[in-house]
Amino acid sequence: MADSSKEESVQLLKKFGAYLTLKMSNLFSISPDNLSSRSLGTVAGLAIALFLTWRLLRTPTGQQRRQPKRQAPTTSSSGVNTHPNTAVVSSSSDDSRAQYVIDEFFQPVKPTLSQIVRQKLSDGRKVTCRLVGVVLEESSPEELQKQATVRSSVLEVLLEITKFCDLYLMERILDDESGERVLLALEEAGVFTSAGLVKDKVLFCSTENGRTSFVRQLEPDWHIDSNPEIISQLSRFIKYQLHISPSRSELTAPNVYSSPNLEQFFGFSDRN
Repeated sequence: MADSSKEESVQLLKKFGAYLTLKMSNLFSISPDNLSSRSLGTVAGLAIALFLTWRLLRTPTGQQRRQPKRQAPTTSSSGVNTHPNTAVVSSSSDDSRAQYVIDEFFQPVKPTLSQIVRQKLSDGRKVTCRLVGVVLEESSPEELQKQATVRSSVLEVLLEITKFCDLYLMERILDDESGERVLLALEEAGVFTSAGLVKDKVLFCSTENGRTSFVRQLEPDWHIDSNPEIISQLSRFIKYQLHISPSRSELTAPNVYSSPNLEQFFGFSDRN
């Protein structure tokens, strides 16, 4: 019975080891430039698992404790041997257990919001972003003359961007009081205390062309805006752009992406 159990374990480990070897060969066929931190972690885990499998497989079977001989099982009067059927069931059971172990080991790990933000922004180091219709609930400069409200659903994504990007927020305003309302709303939301954003990086202008000039002077890796005309004008000068639009819009250039809102672009709305 012990020999049979040992043999089953060896066969299970052999199947697992073969699968690990296949996974390792697939991972190492990827160029180093395309390996993400998650891929490197997987490679390390596979290497450890493969080493442990090898250690278990190389244990000499001669070191097993000798079991007392048992009487050979008696056969039925009909002379029919049931061992072949038992072997089939045992093989099927081994395959199921091997697949279960493999599935458990390679169960996908859900990436963090920070990892998603970095991946989506292609490790860009500077980002410019419009306030109205993206960060704020208000959809026009006229509404800012009455109030300014930071969208709670976008706040966590915004804070993640500021952790590793130089972020500039900008908006067209019709009076100085509107700018003061915006700064106060951002301050109350904790943007200036919990992140790397400072008030000097919140820029105001009196025209839409002024916002275009801000972006071109700053030369960001990404610009986020809800105005399709500005997106179109900047597509030749900015590496990547994100057009925030409630309705699906046609992409004006290969480097322009579209999303109903900022948090959905990063998949944050699906995580709640």
